[in-house]
Amino acid sequence: MRRPGPFVSAALAAAAVLAALTVATAASSGPAPAPAPAATAPADGSADAGFARDMAVHHQQAVEMAYLVRDRTDDEDIRVLAYDIAQTQSTQRGMLLGWLDLWELPTVSAREPMAWMGMTPDPRDVRDGALMPGMATRAQLDELRAARGRTAEALFLRLMTDHHRGGVHMAEGCVRSCAVPVGKRLARGMVDGQRSEIARMDELLRARAGG
Repeated sequence: MRRPGPFVSAALAAAAVLAALTVATAASSGPAPAPAPAATAPADGSADAGFARDMAVHHQQAVEMAYLVRDRTDDEDIRVLAYDIAQTQSTQRGMLLGWLDLWELPTVSAREPMAWMGMTPDPRDVRDGALMPGMATRAQLDELRAARGRTAEALFLRLMTDHHRGGVHMAEGCVRSCAVPVGKRLARGMVDGQRSEIARMDELLRARAGG
């Protein structure tokens, strides 16, 4: 069965923000705690703010790659994986941007990407569009846009595996350094979810190498 096609709408992203507290605390039995209100919000230069900004950008590229491959293959396994990645990361991105709005912090910063983790990106990578660990370059995205069928599938699996590994690295940084509990829980969930998808993508890639 084919999955829905268009990108997640602004309305869905807004709904995801409103649902953030429930989603992030589904495992608890008590009332859902909110991220800190503006009066006690994390500072603009904090790990919480940096993670929210950078992971929102990181997720945006994952969603783009997922929809690119979905439209370039008829393989149901790839299409389902791509759809799941796009839906999950669109929802999480809405949560991250919603928290920044709640904290009354800008969604962009003059600081370098990954500064909250004490990292300095290679300027060449930044110019190529790979702003954070695991992100694809503009040339790699162009290659994916031009590919079809098995070629597109294999390229997507390699690029998204690298993307997820970078995302896991960033989420682990938030688990160590973020102060807002609900943000740390979301980051832990990202680590678990993306590691599981990395294992699935490895299976799919090995199947194509042997096919």
